[in-house]
Amino acid sequence: MDIGCGWGSFAKFAAEKYGASVVGITISREQAALAEERCKGLSVEIRIQDYREVNEQFDHIVSLGMFEHVGYKNYRAYFEMANRCLNDNGLFLLHTIGSDVSTLIGEPWSCKYIFPGGMLPSIAQIGKAIEKLFVMEDWHNFGTDYDKTLMAWFKNFDATWSASAPLQRDKPTLKDTYGERFYRMWKYYLLSFAGAFRAREIQLWQIVLSKHGVPGGYQSLR
Repeated sequence: MDIGCGWGSFAKFAAEKYGASVVGITISREQAALAEERCKGLSVEIRIQDYREVNEQFDHIVSLGMFEHVGYKNYRAYFEMANRCLNDNGLFLLHTIGSDVSTLIGEPWSCKYIFPGGMLPSIAQIGKAIEKLFVMEDWHNFGTDYDKTLMAWFKNFDATWSASAPLQRDKPTLKDTYGERFYRMWKYYLLSFAGAFRAREIQLWQIVLSKHGVPGGYQSLR
């Protein structure tokens, strides 16, 4: 199961490269429609469903970039669902941006303009939420790499902002469509977040969880 499957990228990759059968859940009809189109012909089922309503068994669970939108009041319910739906010998991979400090609100500017209702979890908050539900097998932090990712995103965004797409010279550019305010907003978002990762104030984590502990220990892949 892919919790918060977005546009179906991971489900498509897992099905194509590893022959996995994937159930992706999202609450966005637009995401579901595109995910279904992208995964057509693959062993992928896309559902419009709240994660709290899922009540079936899966060999593995992944959640990529969705936990930042759960909110601290729902952390325990989120992990209770994952525990309920994960087979006893399965693994749960949680991929999330995280904060060095525990907070109960999201960063005001990004909540208003970029990620409504979003907030970053801390190590302490995740640890409390998984207590008596999961064994933490591995915790990988590669936040410094996300600085580079955000800079690459901004470079591509900036380079194509005023340019017409090849063979589509008669169509409006991004600049024509969205305007200067949009450009300044996304420039600030991408570069300020790159700075926060570079300053090591926020992190990017991949956490591997099991229900009862992997016999002999989990072998981490880097």
